[in-house]
Amino acid sequence: MATTTLAQGTRSSRTTIALKLLMAVSGVVFIGYLVLHMYGNLKVFSGHDAFNEYAHHLRTFGEPMLPYGGLLWIVRVTLIVALVAHVYAAVALSMRAHKARTTRYVMKKNLASSLSSRTMRWGGLALFIFIVWHLIHFTIGKVNPAGGPTNDPYNLLVDSFGLWWMTVIYLLALGALAMHLHHGTWSAFQTLGLTTKARSRARAKLTGLVVAVVIAGGFALVPLSILLGIVD
Repeated sequence: MATTTLAQGTRSSRTTIALKLLMAVSGVVFIGYLVLHMYGNLKVFSGHDAFNEYAHHLRTFGEPMLPYGGLLWIVRVTLIVALVAHVYAAVALSMRAHKARTTRYVMKKNLASSLSSRTMRWGGLALFIFIVWHLIHFTIGKVNPAGGPTNDPYNLLVDSFGLWWMTVIYLLALGALAMHLHHGTWSAFQTLGLTTKARSRARAKLTGLVVAVVIAGGFALVPLSILLGIVD
């Protein structure tokens, strides 16, 4: 019986490590995408034509080896696979954590955890809902809440964030993204075994903060600049 229990515990521990690695790797994929997406969004400061040319180039990139929009579909499939892996790992780890939460050690650990770590699950759910809306807004349905046309990427962006409530929605989502990135980056460093020393733990926390501020802040520049009339 003792041998069986030990074997089960070992398998469970290995599965937990594998799930955390899956979350870390899929999270790195998302961070890479977010950096590139943020760079593209910042093209809005180059003006109407430059931004629309960038948006068009994304669809023609790699032609004729790739079909029209081929790069975007490669990116979409990669992100869907990463999203499924990330959500699966998150749900599985959450269920394991729920089973262990009754122990006194885990309860104390949860009380000492940071705000970003405690909001990871709800923040992740909020981000998922926002991503669905974001795709409907700018990609799948192309909804212009100001009532204008939707066939011009630059004008659609300006029309949308010219509305204060749209900017507020996106800033709230970016706040959730910042907290998710902050703890997620630290957690990925920990999973990959890069926080074994006090100095490395401090660097991991600093890296998480920098990643969160740079990415969320970079995305926030666009709606704020449009709302304030800096970009029109």
